[in-house]
Amino acid sequence: MIPGTRHEARATSRLTLAQALVRYLAVQSSERDGRRQPFFAGVFGIFGHGNVAGIGQALDQYGALRYYQCRNEQAMVHTAAAFAKMSNRLRTLVCTTSIGPGATNLVTGAAGATINRVPVLLLPGDIFASRVPAPVLQQLESPGSQDVSVNDCLRPVSRYWDRLYRPEQLMAALPEAMRVLTSPSETGAVTLALPQDAQTEAFDYPEGFFEPRAWTIPRQRGDTAAIARAAAALRNSSSPLIVAGGGVLYSEASDALRRFAETCGVTVCETQAGKSAMPWDHPLALGGVGVTGTSAANRIARQADLVIAVGTRLADFPTMSNTLFGRPGTQIVGVNVCEMDAFKRGAIAVIADARVALEEIGAAAAGYRTGAEYRATVEAARRDWNAEVDRLYAQRSAAPFAQAEVIGAVNAVVRPNDVVVCAAGSLPGDLHKLWRATTPNSYHLEYGYSCMGYEIAGGLGVKMADPAREVYVMVGDGSYLMMAQEIVTSVQEGCKLIIVLLDSSGYASIGSLSRSIGSGGFGTQFDYTVPIDLAANAESLGARVYRARDRASLDSALQSARDADRTAVVYARVDPNHGVAGYESWWDVPVAEVSEQPAVQAARRSWETETRRRRRS
Repeated sequence: MIPGTRHEARATSRLTLAQALVRYLAVQSSERDGRRQPFFAGVFGIFGHGNVAGIGQALDQYGALRYYQCRNEQAMVHTAAAFAKMSNRLRTLVCTTSIGPGATNLVTGAAGATINRVPVLLLPGDIFASRVPAPVLQQLESPGSQDVSVNDCLRPVSRYWDRLYRPEQLMAALPEAMRVLTSPSETGAVTLALPQDAQTEAFDYPEGFFEPRAWTIPRQRGDTAAIARAAAALRNSSSPLIVAGGGVLYSEASDALRRFAETCGVTVCETQAGKSAMPWDHPLALGGVGVTGTSAANRIARQADLVIAVGTRLADFPTMSNTLFGRPGTQIVGVNVCEMDAFKRGAIAVIADARVALEEIGAAAAGYRTGAEYRATVEAARRDWNAEVDRLYAQRSAAPFAQAEVIGAVNAVVRPNDVVVCAAGSLPGDLHKLWRATTPNSYHLEYGYSCMGYEIAGGLGVKMADPAREVYVMVGDGSYLMMAQEIVTSVQEGCKLIIVLLDSSGYASIGSLSRSIGSGGFGTQFDYTVPIDLAANAESLGARVYRARDRASLDSALQSARDADRTAVVYARVDPNHGVAGYESWWDVPVAEVSEQPAVQAARRSWETETRRRRRS
């Protein structure tokens, strides 16, 4: 062959689809602001007949991607999502499963990843592409099509979905998968369904396909006119408020947010995903906002004539089901890399990276600063709220504890770079109000999906992303009973977690919600007919266990857990009826329109009153 002509032979490698997939993933990197890192930090997998001969064989052959063993497929997606979130979406993990139940176990985790806008790559095995042995074990048969499998359940919860029937299709699918995974605006779960026979079939892949590639994560700049409109709205405002969402942390924009707030004198509150974007003790920080927000943030939010929503979806919790920002004429500026999110609630849309947008709006509004009266109102609200947290933290009791007291005890022992992890139940609401975060990414809540069972698996992902940090997982007994098995994985992998297990003998959050709508906690308390020992269960899974019976033993247990040589569990009983107040918050949970129960009738009247406060735009 003559070099440089179309007849020149190109180097190829004959590989199976699975082997080519592993080689490709191992050389993909992400890059932002000149910093480059491998995008895939490893592969979690449980093997069966749908992937053991394909992906399993390829991982065994190539050591470039580390394999991690876990206990539950849903849990490994939670771990991957937490890893990606803690890595500001610049890295993630791969999850592979067999066909059938292993694949469908991915659905819940995939939904959480996509809702929370964090990247995970899912590689479920699939039925035979050839269809020759069909129907095979675990195959879902459809009378309307032979091109349906249980993996189609992953379509609506994936940002990109594909099924690869032939090995050469990999060359088209993988760049598209990477484009979505590394897109700030489109990222989420990506699913490549891999028929078990196709995984093992070979193709002559060009060597160029396996050359290292860095995917640049862009910092999108806002449209000049949109920046000008946002700046004009700020200049015309007398009582503005910034709502910081997860996009502030993903963009690493905490310093830019603080400079903007200080220069313009604008106070900042945070969503669950955005909490820790501002230190709790900053003079302009009001903490959580909305249904689970602080009295200070919600008080100022009701008075705001301008809301600058940065990197948030403006879902029902931070907006109190669209009733919080109800002052007549209140304008919203939506700063987001995702166009859909930027336009929500009738906002002036600034489609841009959070850090860049804050810098550009600040420059365009140069010279603006809020008045002394506004800042005095903010300071008074902060002072009152901090006194309330001090009061709740100062409680001293024996088990069953008030949950706020346990949170205060944990908050007292953590150090600035430690991370608290939670997801579901009554804990997220109390943590959003009460937790005092001092550094970015020290507060890790999965609250877009609020998935019970995320906590321990998610804590594992946080620890894997940043092993130098101590990770405190706070979990209620309801969530613990759903997915505690990744304690074993944390012990096996040497990823120490400090798990604070709060036992309320039931679903405390929904019990409270049930009482609020007149149903008296129906179906939410656990009715044990024999003694149940969750602490002993944790110990049987390999954890060090410490039981807290009073405040002195709670403080001692937390210190012992910190000093432990492996994953440790601090067990404490809490009183489900001793909760933290709602501080005039409201969440739209419709109440039965007709009922013979007086409590339900009263709850319905209250609901009808609250719904009249909804913002109409």
